Order: sequence, then C-alpha cells, then structure tokens
Amino acid sequence: MVENMGVFNTQDPEDNVPEIKSMAPEEPPISDKEQRVGVFVDVQNMYYSARLTRKAKINYEALLDHLQNDRYLVRAVAYLLNKESVDQKAFIGALKAIGYDVRVKYLKMREGDTDDRPAKGDWKVEMPLEIYSIAARLDAVVLVTGNGDYAPLLEYLRKLGVRVEVAGFEGNTSAELIKLADEFIPIPDDVLVHEKKFDAPPVQRTSE
Repeated sequence: MVENMGVFNTQDPEDNVPEIKSMAPEEPPISDKEQRVGVFVDVQNMYYSARLTRKAKINYEALLDHLQNDRYLVRAVAYLLNKESVDQKAFIGALKAIGYDVRVKYLKMREGDTDDRPAKGDWKVEMPLEIYSIAARLDAVVLVTGNGDYAPLLEYLRKLGVRVEVAGFEGNTSAELIKLADEFIPIPDDVLVHEKKFDAPPVQRTSE
C-alpha cells in the first residue's frame, strides 16, 4: 500500500509552482593561474618524434614552461627508458633540477638493437596508474606523447571531469589522442634544439 505523502491540486501544476532561486552563490570559473595541472612526458616517444620530424632534441625546461602556461603545477613527471649501455645520469640529473620527477625503466639490449632500432619498452601500465592516483588533485592533465595506446587513459580522465591536453608533433601524434583531447598542443619550434648529427641519413643495413 502506497501512502499519500501530500495534498494534490487538480489545477494545472504549473500555476502553483513558485520560482525557486538557489541561495548558494555561483562558483566563479577557475582562472588559468588557479588551475591545477600535471604534466606527464613520454621521453622516448618525444625523443624519436623530435628526431624524425624536426631533426632536433627537446629543451625540457622550455617545454615544461610552455605547457604549464602560468598554471599551478602539481607534478611534472618524465618517463624514461634507459639502455644498459647508455649512461644517462647527467640527463636524469638535469631533468630533476628542472623540476621533473623522473621514472626510469632499465632495458636489456637484444641483438640488433641500435639507436635507429631501439630496445622495446613502454610505460603503458605505470604511467596511467600514477596519473590515476593523483587525478583527484588535478584540474588538467597534459600528456606529452604521440602514442595512441594511451587513448583509454584519456577516456577515463574525461569521465572524471579532468581537462585533458595532448602535446605532440603534428603528423606524428595519434589521431585518436587528438580527437579525445580537450586541446591538442603542437610542440613549438622554440622548445627545440637542432642537432646536426640528425641531418645524416640513417645507416643502411645489409643482409649477411
């Protein structure tokens, strides 16, 4: 049995509905400087993208300043794949001095791996997990990669209401990432350092 919880009027309900005004003040939009942002850089992807598309290296200090864009930086993380044969202590130290937290995954070289044919490895599990862990503290996430494997991460962040920005090289960034992002930020020339050694054509291998 359903209990009647009120008195019903036979008149048109719209005639008796008073205008309801919220007493709570409207929250002003977040200004750019108040926006809490996290910047997450796929270093290997950016290294090879810069090399292939611009014959350049990235100035990571200038890149961070460009992407932060006067906003409140909560965290900047650089995800680095390191070969056993390469000493990147100086590079890692420089990234830390700039303000990045650095995550390093050490790779074992296999026969046939060279600078032009890198050892395989990625951050497809660890990077999303770290971003998930702090998403509640962020208003915006800047993902610096062209790798479309991170599309599910962008979808998840958008469901949480987090603004998603993708920074990458035009023509070398997944179309799916660009479509999912609230904004695509092309890497500008003024954060790049041209490398003459990248002008040389790649060494051609001959089959034995």
